[in-house]
Amino acid sequence: MSDRPLVLVDADVLGRRRTGDETYVAQLLRELPAVAPDLRFAAVTREPTLVPEGIEPIPLPARSQELRMALAVPRLLRRMRPALAHFIHALPLSCPPPAVVTVQDLSWERDPSVFGAVDLLTFKVFVRRAVRRAERVLAISERTKRDLIELYGTAAEKIVVTPLAPDPAFEPADGHDSFLLFVSAIEPRKQPLAAIDAANEVGRKLVVVGPRKDEELAAELVRRGAEVRGYVPQDELVRLYQRAACLVFPSRYEGFGLPVVEAMACGTPVVAAPEPALQEVAGNAAVFTDRLADGIRQALAERSRLSAAGLERARAFSWRETARITADVYRSVLAA
Repeated sequence: MSDRPLVLVDADVLGRRRTGDETYVAQLLRELPAVAPDLRFAAVTREPTLVPEGIEPIPLPARSQELRMALAVPRLLRRMRPALAHFIHALPLSCPPPAVVTVQDLSWERDPSVFGAVDLLTFKVFVRRAVRRAERVLAISERTKRDLIELYGTAAEKIVVTPLAPDPAFEPADGHDSFLLFVSAIEPRKQPLAAIDAANEVGRKLVVVGPRKDEELAAELVRRGAEVRGYVPQDELVRLYQRAACLVFPSRYEGFGLPVVEAMACGTPVVAAPEPALQEVAGNAAVFTDRLADGIRQALAERSRLSAAGLERARAFSWRETARITADVYRSVLAA
């Protein structure tokens, strides 16, 4: 038995097409063994085959997320007795070891109109509880950190910012096509209809990639002329970024905006709504405007400049660095 402390990471999102959450967990697990050889890592998951090398997979089937967090995970924690546990958004009902929780955003507080009553209540109660009970809170942006302080009264010193980053697979390629790209779950706060209307105004095709969370919205996109592809594997997503004339990202609230940094890493210009998290991520390397059609025209006219600026900006984000900061948080909690 190793004398290295065991850190248990909840990796239930692996294989569940949860876009940003799944990307975050997969990339973090991939990098943690290299940056923290002094720690042992295990991942609790429904899909043990997706757990990266160097992490012990702990299979835990789950029919109901509620029962999983109320009974199965607490039982597992009592059996395995990790030195520390790391969860996304919510803690289990009983959590004997000290815990770290990652909060991607507080969209249910900032824009509750897009949530059903049950989901809204669940997020409001359980995320607030997790933030209060965790030893440390990891926020994926300064925007999310500010929201945690303002909306939940969380002490600033309890929050550590660990930004997301592009996978190394997202890289430039030669040439591009004329279509515009929208990458996001299809739901109202992402404003996909604003994207298709702007694409139609400038006479360009819009390709839409992401889970169909709102079928009526997806159908309306198709009716207005968008090519709706749904969820696509990463290699196809990379090719779409590389070939797109620009990314159109009019989301009205984000915790980080991973598609923005993925597009920049591929050398693809970005046109986005002037939303604080997106401005934090892209800086001066994107076109920010509510007048999307005008923004698209500007991005197409300044493609070379924006492509170079985006590539430079994307290099500031690294999963290795995010894992290093995260491992330092683990060590500080273990030393307390």
